[in-house]
Amino acid sequence: MTKKDWYDMKAPSYFNTRQIGKTLVSRTQGTKIASDGLKGRVFETSLADLNNNETSYAKIRLICEDVQGKNLLLNFHGMTFTSDKLKSLVKKWQTLIEATVDGKTTDGYVLRLFCIGFTKK
Repeated sequence: MTKKDWYDMKAPSYFNTRQIGKTLVSRTQGTKIASDGLKGRVFETSLADLNNNETSYAKIRLICEDVQGKNLLLNFHGMTFTSDKLKSLVKKWQTLIEATVDGKTTDGYVLRLFCIGFTKK
């Protein structure tokens, strides 16, 4: 008898692929509930895997917000570029300009936006 259960990870509906994988969690035991161990967990996957295309330099972070049966409902948590993509953007004799701003939407979400720019040679 195993002490862990498999749960299916479901991506948000705006991605082409909904089923993105499975994850393990310890079974409910006493006062320790399995769903509490899953909520807030962050998963990272490639944008290419979510949209069935070849663009593989964007990494998407999804956070578990709800557990329904054996399904984890995930929501967008962030996006980053792979380190090799960022390094390929920077060229010799250019200046790198970075900016960060926090914005709040009308429905209460706080977004932190990062902008990256380069000067001409």
